[in-house]
Amino acid sequence: MAGPRDPNAAAPRPEPTRLARRTALGLILGAPLLSACSSVSNPFEQAAPGGPPQQPAVAGNGQVKVGLILPLSASGNAGVAALSMRHAAEMALAEFQNPNIQLLIKDDAGSPQGAQQSAQQACDEGAEIILGPLFAGSVPPTAQVARARNVSVIAFSTDSSVAGRGVYLLSFLPESDVSRIVEYSVGIGKRSFAAMLPDNAYGTVVEGAFKTAVSRKGGRIVAFEKYGQDRATTARTVAQSLGGADALLLADDGDAVVATADALTAAGANLRNIQLLGTGLWDNPRVYASANLQGGLYAAPDPSGFRAFSGRYRTRFGSEPVRTATLAYDAVALVAALARTQGPQRFAPDVLTNASGFAGIDGLFRFRTDGTNERGLAVMRVASAGGQAVAGSPKSFSAT
Repeated sequence: MAGPRDPNAAAPRPEPTRLARRTALGLILGAPLLSACSSVSNPFEQAAPGGPPQQPAVAGNGQVKVGLILPLSASGNAGVAALSMRHAAEMALAEFQNPNIQLLIKDDAGSPQGAQQSAQQACDEGAEIILGPLFAGSVPPTAQVARARNVSVIAFSTDSSVAGRGVYLLSFLPESDVSRIVEYSVGIGKRSFAAMLPDNAYGTVVEGAFKTAVSRKGGRIVAFEKYGQDRATTARTVAQSLGGADALLLADDGDAVVATADALTAAGANLRNIQLLGTGLWDNPRVYASANLQGGLYAAPDPSGFRAFSGRYRTRFGSEPVRTATLAYDAVALVAALARTQGPQRFAPDVLTNASGFAGIDGLFRFRTDGTNERGLAVMRVASAGGQAVAGSPKSFSAT
């Protein structure tokens, strides 16, 4: 891992807030200075049609132009998320001392066609990098335009299949959650694993990550099942196979994972005798209220950073941020730091994939060459009062 530069040489001039200085230094040096709440899967992977597209806007007056593509006019939760992410991006500009960037804010209306048009407009206006879009279906048309101009893309989709050459995902990917929780489990002596996963796209991603992580750590899988609508039948099969397992992975969202744990208990499984494991989707009040999930472990960023971010956001905008708002904040802070410290190739792949990584609101992260990301995560324990940290986030990434 590359060592950090001389802090005195890298430190910026006096800034409006101490937080802005720490954020900038973290992003430049790769030091894990700020961290955040749980990792969650992006719930906005498709948008319903909304009103007419919003007019393009500009934020900041720096020399380095950066496209920001969001579904601002999409209806429902998608539009709410987009507005919150726009606010977070503007907040990052305000908190970063003299950012030399100008955000070209484009509304893709949540559609692939809108994303393609937005990317074309941003590139025509001189964007050196594009942040967004939010939806998986909008990433490929954005990438097509950007690659033709040799422009990198940092998107917010959780679908790792849309990552690739020059297209990086700054989202919460389940692969990082699974790798971290399996690694921790092996470290506390767990060797035999079972899993009960949903038969959907999320479950398929978790399955691949789970099998890879267990094999890499020298463990074994003694039971593995996926469920559809008939959760009870699958639960009976798993319950009969848990005798040889000392850890059980249940990866689903809050309501569904509670139903899965209840089904296993109804099928005769004694969940007190096995270590339950989960992903960042477990950061949910329903999970904390579940008697069957008490003591379960899941991987997520430390929650303190998101709490601090939320407080500043409320002060500035008078409302609560959506969870994905931190992605927009970190993306803008990252490009602002790189625009200050790097030359003409500031957003080139070898810069963005620096093995030391970067740090922001959601803690330590780095982009892989395949466009996916790795995050430095804590391990949390389920308790009735909420998630309790049992292992902190790593202070640096390994060289691999």
